[in-house]
Amino acid sequence: MNNYKHTVEEKFIRYARIDTEADPESNTFPSSMKQKDLGRLLVQELLDMGISDAEMDEWGYVFGTIPSNCNKDVPTICYCAHMDTAPDCSGKDVKPIVHRNYQGQDIILPDDSTQIIKASDHPYLKEKIGDDIITASGLTLLGADDKAGVAIIMDFANYMMNNPDAKHGNIRLLFTPDEEIGRGVDHLDMKKLNADYGYTLDSGMLGMLDEETFSADGASIVFRGVSAHPGYAKNKLVHAIKVAASMVDSLPKNEWSPETTHEMEGFVHPTGISGGLEEAKVDFIIRDHDTNKLPHHIERLEKHAKDAVSNFPGASYEMTVSEQYRNMKDILKEVPFVVDYASKAMKNIGIEPRKASVRGGTDGSRLSFMGLPCPNLFTGEMAFHSKHEYCSVQDMQQSVNTLIELSSIWSQHENQ
Repeated sequence: MNNYKHTVEEKFIRYARIDTEADPESNTFPSSMKQKDLGRLLVQELLDMGISDAEMDEWGYVFGTIPSNCNKDVPTICYCAHMDTAPDCSGKDVKPIVHRNYQGQDIILPDDSTQIIKASDHPYLKEKIGDDIITASGLTLLGADDKAGVAIIMDFANYMMNNPDAKHGNIRLLFTPDEEIGRGVDHLDMKKLNADYGYTLDSGMLGMLDEETFSADGASIVFRGVSAHPGYAKNKLVHAIKVAASMVDSLPKNEWSPETTHEMEGFVHPTGISGGLEEAKVDFIIRDHDTNKLPHHIERLEKHAKDAVSNFPGASYEMTVSEQYRNMKDILKEVPFVVDYASKAMKNIGIEPRKASVRGGTDGSRLSFMGLPCPNLFTGEMAFHSKHEYCSVQDMQQSVNTLIELSSIWSQHENQ
């Protein structure tokens, strides 16, 4: 590695400028066709590296293979990142800015001087003195979630294709759309992927090694009222929006919500409300690290719906619940070496692993339950989904180095 000139910074900046914002209201897949703009670029770059089977399928998944250079049968490893950015903040016309040799100051974003990344609000910046920090310009998110992961895998591929002495088994590269809206692997062909174990590149601080996520369900509650002409509505009209609003207002103010929980605490969170007089819908996400607690959250949520309807004679409700993803730890605990090898790879290159439980999910959460045990590795992406998003160039480079060492470790273990 001493003589290798990383390409991860230039790749990240190029990718960040491409608008790949996902659209949760769309019924297409991918949800926004502009995600394929990045996919097409990645395919061409992989082909240019000599990865001859690089392709993007009809759904927008990008695949590629770095063939094994081992003389024995070792597991096939997949490295995965997602191409889309979150719809929480605009991803259009992103202007990445590199702040060289960061010295601990607040970072004022030039296109909106009211947007200030304050060192006091971002304690991780204290660890990044001397690093090159990339931000957006103040009008958009940066897209480090997860274009940092995309750039890391692409730089790793560049290294491996130009350093044939670096030992590795078959390595499958995978870039997915629509992770940010929970659909990232909806159409993924696992037989085509053809990997034994995987790692997503979608975590934050240097050394982060995520082996546990939330388990997640979604719920929709439709409230139905009674329509009447508003001029003649006395003792007749029952307003569905008011029933829905009453139910949301009844939720606890000091617990059971994202803004009042942390660490291993679960929550229920309303994500949208829509409707009119006769019918109104409230959508929720339900989260807990303990999968067995999800039914209790659902039961408690439904009680709030029942109580709200009871206060509006003539109103009714219907509640539907859908599974979204499950805690990947339930799978990874059966194959602990997948996490152990990643931890060893970091230690071998001087990085102290930070094992963590994610208050969220990744493509790896679902991939783990689709037959590909898949912990999540650091990229340096921080303050994601916001205009204050930032990323350390040196963190990205260390992530590339981790993948190189991790691939070497896997090459030493024969397939079982």
